[in-house]
Amino acid sequence: MSDLELHDVQGLIARGYAHLKAASYILLRIGDAVSARAWLGAIAPRITPAPDPAADSALNVAFTASGLTQLGLGAEIMHQFSDEFTAGMTTPHRQRMFGDLGPSAPETWLWGGPSTPTPHVLLALIARDTDILNQRYSALAGEFAGVSVITRLDSDVDLDGKEHFGFADGISQPTVEGLSDRQDTPPNTIRTGEFILGYVNEYSLYTDRPLLDRRLDPEWLLPADVQGSGKVDLGRNGTFLVFRQLAQDVRGFWRFVDSATRAADGSSDVDRRNWLAAHMVGRWPSGAPVTLSPDADNPRLATANDFTYQYADQFGFNCPIGAHVRRAHPRDSLDPAPGTARSVELDKRHRLLRRGREYGPPVPPDSLYADPPPDDPERGLYFICLGANIGRQFEFVQHSWVNNPKFDELYDEADPVVGYHPVGMNNFSIPREPVRVRYTNLPQFVTTRGGAYFFLPGLRALRYLASLR
Repeated sequence: MSDLELHDVQGLIARGYAHLKAASYILLRIGDAVSARAWLGAIAPRITPAPDPAADSALNVAFTASGLTQLGLGAEIMHQFSDEFTAGMTTPHRQRMFGDLGPSAPETWLWGGPSTPTPHVLLALIARDTDILNQRYSALAGEFAGVSVITRLDSDVDLDGKEHFGFADGISQPTVEGLSDRQDTPPNTIRTGEFILGYVNEYSLYTDRPLLDRRLDPEWLLPADVQGSGKVDLGRNGTFLVFRQLAQDVRGFWRFVDSATRAADGSSDVDRRNWLAAHMVGRWPSGAPVTLSPDADNPRLATANDFTYQYADQFGFNCPIGAHVRRAHPRDSLDPAPGTARSVELDKRHRLLRRGREYGPPVPPDSLYADPPPDDPERGLYFICLGANIGRQFEFVQHSWVNNPKFDELYDEADPVVGYHPVGMNNFSIPREPVRVRYTNLPQFVTTRGGAYFFLPGLRALRYLASLR
């Protein structure tokens, strides 16, 4: 158990605020650094800390690399942040890594791309309902100084624990040491330093973070480096936040599985359609894992998370090797030594703490297989994840597991649900005896609409940023 300084940790790291049903993600641009720092100093006491359960609202704040520079962090400090954070997610090789090409290219983004203003600050405002949300936003916006609003991204849809494709979400969240008293299995219990800077990670090391000479903190706001360097730690109790706005083609997904499973006479086969959709995801709509219930949904297993793949389902006869949840969280199934503690150790070094929310209205069930109306609103996911190492966690999972067409000895298959589907790697196989079932020409179901990397500082670090001169 780590001696986690919860009072200095922003609340979004500790909890997803599931009881608060409405959220706004407000992207700001700094115009006047002096005024912006004064404004940050004024709101710093109102940032929700980890111990606060937030009865009716919560407020958290994060910064892009360019935002930190605008606030006044010097180059000698910025150089200590990772290349992933300072370069951002729109570099050419990251576009290829994430499949942000064609309709998902940053040039087409609504925010965060080269054709839009650069975001500097993210305010995550979360409330019990839309009325309280709008009240809190109005009060907050009335205090803005030195900043201007780029966009306000609202999430006020409640899908009862599911995402827009219709599947239960957020079941396999890791348990982080020190963040709660919840008891979990050892494979799903992750060391604090994987998600919060300044603590030991799964390598028994401290993740790199910005360390400053004491003279750069004349007000003694920052904590000392626990490793004994004599410096102060700007990163301690903070983390990195990945934000991507992902539009979901819900009708396209269900029309594909309907078309792929029609009977010989051309009629829809509802059971087979739902079976294929579940095997692409790796869980049934209730959340029941396909690896434990391969033939039909079983709501009694809706929250099941204590299972492995290697011995019970090594070849993917229950849950296909390429299914979304098996890629995003392979558990014990990958080298080295699948089925052993060494494989689990690898998986634990690439976990993500997810804090995303849906946006846009759900597709009415009676029009799920019809052509969308001309004014059909966009719907999707504000994908938000937290991690101490962007490259080893988010980017690794996206490149090596989700979008990798050769994941775990596959050949030409990216993630069937959220992966990039260019011609040649838009296939999906379900192992069967004596011959696999193979589906080809999967269309793109998810399109990137915006994104950025943010630093979510500890509360002492936030006060330090507000004190810069």
